[in-house]
Amino acid sequence: MPVTSSKCFRCLPLPFLTILAGVLVSTILPTRARQSEEAPRPNIVFIMADDLGYGDTGPYGQEHIQTPHINALAAEGIRFTQAYAGGPVCTSSRSVLMTGLHNGHTVARDNVPHYSTYLRSGDVTLAQVLKDAGYRTGGVGKWSLGDARTEGRATAMGFDTWTGYLNQDHAHYYYPTYLDHDEGKIQLPDNPILRNHYSHDVLTNAALNFIRQAADKPFFLYAAYTLPHFSAKEEDVHGLTVPSTGPYTEKDWPERAKKYAAMVHRLDSDLGKIIALLEELGIRENTLVIFTSDNGGHSATWKGFATNGILRGYKRDLYEGGVRVPFIASWPDRIPAGMESTEVLAFQDLLPTFAALAGTTPPQNLDGISQVEALKGNRVPRRERVLYWDFGHARERYDQAVRLDDWKGIRRGKNQPIELYNLAADPGESINLAEKHPKVVDKIAGLMESEVTPSPRYPVGERYRGDPIWKKDW
Repeated sequence: MPVTSSKCFRCLPLPFLTILAGVLVSTILPTRARQSEEAPRPNIVFIMADDLGYGDTGPYGQEHIQTPHINALAAEGIRFTQAYAGGPVCTSSRSVLMTGLHNGHTVARDNVPHYSTYLRSGDVTLAQVLKDAGYRTGGVGKWSLGDARTEGRATAMGFDTWTGYLNQDHAHYYYPTYLDHDEGKIQLPDNPILRNHYSHDVLTNAALNFIRQAADKPFFLYAAYTLPHFSAKEEDVHGLTVPSTGPYTEKDWPERAKKYAAMVHRLDSDLGKIIALLEELGIRENTLVIFTSDNGGHSATWKGFATNGILRGYKRDLYEGGVRVPFIASWPDRIPAGMESTEVLAFQDLLPTFAALAGTTPPQNLDGISQVEALKGNRVPRRERVLYWDFGHARERYDQAVRLDDWKGIRRGKNQPIELYNLAADPGESINLAEKHPKVVDKIAGLMESEVTPSPRYPVGERYRGDPIWKKDW
């Protein structure tokens, strides 16, 4: 699609108007489409919230925020209680998801330094693997791995189409002046003032349109929503931007709490819209739907919600509250209904898992492993496996964490002692067992050294200091 330089809504090319139409008009009638009954490969819809805590939805114990559609998804599928994000912040988590490499090997390991791109031509992403296998690939939301006109932009990394924010800082605005779309932009110059195009609504409409257009063959939808991430300070005095606090307006809560709950409610409602469309098109039975979050909940979330449940820590922490996430998978007649799984899986596993479902071979030397059997509700033979996270390459303090079986080791600072927890007995990480198990500590210390490969693309201590790419008018 050619780049548009239009400066007004009236001048938008027809495809852009199609995306925005669903925000303004709710009566679009989708064309009914049905995939071949013989098609063995599932469609894959991967819905990822931004900073949604482990305990923010009904299936994970939330009592104040109603999430009926997420509840229904869990009731008809499998709810994982030991699923992990790729990192404790958005960029590293997305990088792990897309590359199948854990936090010590993937190309982007933190939100800083800010580079215009992290991915380079030659990098193989989850989207590229599925596209090469014959899937149509569409994405909406926050990309974070390559700005517009860089080699790491979404449409250069395996996506046939992308609508949303390529730059992560741009994603802090819910009433932006534009949104990225394929190789151009949807121009919304008066949006910050008129507030007539809430970005999440545009993203959902783009997701629904992609499903309609791709429904006649296998497709992959990556809905990397920005809800309920905090917004830019200049956009909302309470730090959260949402058109309405309904249905929580009358609650005796702080205004910030009402807005957060309304954002989660909106996210839940739009998951329901996606499920309803899949059913309407007759393709729900052959579609795997996954719902998760990119990392743990934010420390500024109202404490009354207990955003991370019993887990210790928040976003940016390597305790469980920073990296353990809700993870629900539903695929009618393929995944058992109403099941809870304690199988351990992580974002790096999704590339090989989706490749297996697509009937193709993933790249070699990944950190992830196929979790198809776990998704089907089967017990996976226990084997020693290392999960690794770090945070702070370009910050004052560099933290590391390793999970080895039920042991979790955390080092908060390069020269600090390792804390050790048994997650089977103590998921809240309240009892440090390091002194009682020195051999385990020594083994984890060794893994903290061996699981990190220095990256020439990610030099420690360097920060991007140029003008924000997303503010430039291409």
